[in-house]
Amino acid sequence: MFDFSSYTDNTACISADGRRVSYGELSLLAGCIAGFADPHRLVFCLCSNTVGAIAGYVAFVDNDDAVLLLDARMSRESFDALMEAYHPQYVWAPVDCPLFTGGSRTFEAEAYVLWRTGFAGTPVADNLAVLLPTSGSTGSPKLVRLSKDNLRSNASAIIDYLHITDRERPVLGLPMNYAYGLSIVNSHLMAGAALLLTKSSVAERDFWHFAIENGFTSFSGVPYAYETVRKLGIWKLPMPTLRSLTQSGGTLDEETVRFFDGTFSPRGVRFYKMYGQAEAAARISYLDPAFLKTKAGSIGKAIPGGRLSLVDERGGAVDGFYEIGELVYEGPNVSLGYAGSAQDLMKGDENRGVVHTGDMAYRDADGFYFLAGRKSRFVKLFGIRLSLDHVEQILHPLLTECVCTGDDTHLTVHTTDSGYDREAVIGFLSSRTGIPLKAFSVVHMDVIPRSESGKIQYAELQ
Repeated sequence: MFDFSSYTDNTACISADGRRVSYGELSLLAGCIAGFADPHRLVFCLCSNTVGAIAGYVAFVDNDDAVLLLDARMSRESFDALMEAYHPQYVWAPVDCPLFTGGSRTFEAEAYVLWRTGFAGTPVADNLAVLLPTSGSTGSPKLVRLSKDNLRSNASAIIDYLHITDRERPVLGLPMNYAYGLSIVNSHLMAGAALLLTKSSVAERDFWHFAIENGFTSFSGVPYAYETVRKLGIWKLPMPTLRSLTQSGGTLDEETVRFFDGTFSPRGVRFYKMYGQAEAAARISYLDPAFLKTKAGSIGKAIPGGRLSLVDERGGAVDGFYEIGELVYEGPNVSLGYAGSAQDLMKGDENRGVVHTGDMAYRDADGFYFLAGRKSRFVKLFGIRLSLDHVEQILHPLLTECVCTGDDTHLTVHTTDSGYDREAVIGFLSSRTGIPLKAFSVVHMDVIPRSESGKIQYAELQ
């Protein structure tokens, strides 16, 4: 997956404390980590935007392990649920992370510890490289299965259309365990560029001071990040080395897209609006900056090597202009399929290069695609993808009956319970997902509307 031999002297990572690590040093460190882990094993990597996490990820992928990338700040309940479901042989975690301490210490470096868990080890398929959760950090056992070919092809396409070279310096404001953040890590490591690593958020002064001081060339964010940058006036700061902005992880309204294009294009900065899913490792389409003024609402066209199309509810092709159908993507970056249990980690390629995105869309006369809503019950809040069905499941300890609805801006819990604690429900959701409190609300109802067959009438709820 990673061959750093042609740029060993290049800087691979710059930490917030000013430390620089070359690709040669990163390669040696990854090799040491891999030397203490058996190949073809399941590893849980508890991620932070640090050298230790990056080195562990590189080590396990190149060691032909299957690595599940998780947030080191996730809840104990969510972590324990995944441990119980999958039984990894190793856990790579920060030394101060309290989520796992029950195994034997095998190796320690860069403030990370490699734990041997005591589990016998879950068998994994030879071509399985990375596992990503499908529903944020709620502990859902449903995972996306990705191969090295999936990751490599998507990174190559991103390098192509974003014109990434070894002179790039992206500031990593997204978690590397998030599909969008991982695509940034992969594409820039493959190009020999320098990753600027910080744990600060985009709303903090330290984040931008670090980025500017180290000559950052690109910034990537979900809609909330761009709304924050605009609201706090961060866009007014001098950013002489900035060359590109990329946005994905949900729908950014057209007015905000035009604002950033109008603000930064005179500075020579390109704004790329993108669309993707973890199921495609993770970029599917992008809008060329040249079309922002006329097609700001579009997700653009397929990435290099990929193909977009539309199908109706019977699976037939939707070929007309402005006709709505489900968006289908074909390409070498499409994942192998899903895992819902440990046994699924031995499965082969079920998708065969095709993913039905679950998003409804239409195509204009110029071949540009526009989203028109969701087919499935998923939302993206603050860039985190959540299954509404799974959110309902994890609320059962607090609510007897509840139904969730929402979009990419808000999630509403509808319940028939009486005497519930509204603040407790919202606080629970925020702690389990890592999403701010303001994204949730709770509404009491006398009865949940259902059809004669007993199906919930979601449209009536909304």
